[in-house]
Amino acid sequence: MKTIIHKADSRGYANHGWLKSYHTFSFAGYHDPSRMHFGALRVLNDDYVEGGNGFGRHPHANMEIISIPLEGKLAHGDSMGNNGTIEANEIQVMSAGIGVTHSEFNGSDTDPVKFLQIWLFPKTENVTPRYDQIRVDPADRKNRLQQVISPNPDDEGTWIHQDAWFHLSDLDEGKSVTYSLKGEGTGVYIFLLEGELEVAGEKLNRRDAIGITDVKDITLSAQQDASVLIMEVPMF
Repeated sequence: MKTIIHKADSRGYANHGWLKSYHTFSFAGYHDPSRMHFGALRVLNDDYVEGGNGFGRHPHANMEIISIPLEGKLAHGDSMGNNGTIEANEIQVMSAGIGVTHSEFNGSDTDPVKFLQIWLFPKTENVTPRYDQIRVDPADRKNRLQQVISPNPDDEGTWIHQDAWFHLSDLDEGKSVTYSLKGEGTGVYIFLLEGELEVAGEKLNRRDAIGITDVKDITLSAQQDASVLIMEVPMF
């Protein structure tokens, strides 16, 4: 088993006033040659956007883009004709493929929105752009794993053009779950949203992360009540 630890305070940080963003991997003005990606996982941004603000229409191509709201509402519009909002306990995916433009704004004029913006390199390039949005039940991840993303349209959650699986879990203090890797040549990147967790002999606190490769399964044990995102991705 090989591990890499990314502590919360080691991330890049950008403060634009209306936008405060922590970058786990190199992004925009933050560049660290040792933090370019974890396998197919290219971007993991932890964003805070003030009410009435957001990202205007901009282009993407050949990237799988995932948005996970944590608090508040995120408004979305794109060149495929999709318009709406997403909030906590919803997952949004967009396959940029041959090219798409979209905007993301705070869905409230007064309250902030907090969300994760995640990009993965796709398995197949130049696909037809695609959008999906699902709602998940938080009860389904209480002290167990809740799959929210996979490569399979017929599987639990939504899907993307990559051999990747995302799971959420809310663990009570003292509880554990064991995650078994599903793919060949994959690794797992564990991002602790809240609480305190022990993984592979390492203690993780809020917004800490650990990447693990050369392993078949891994146990996550909550030292305090914990919420965690588990991302299994191809390594290259």
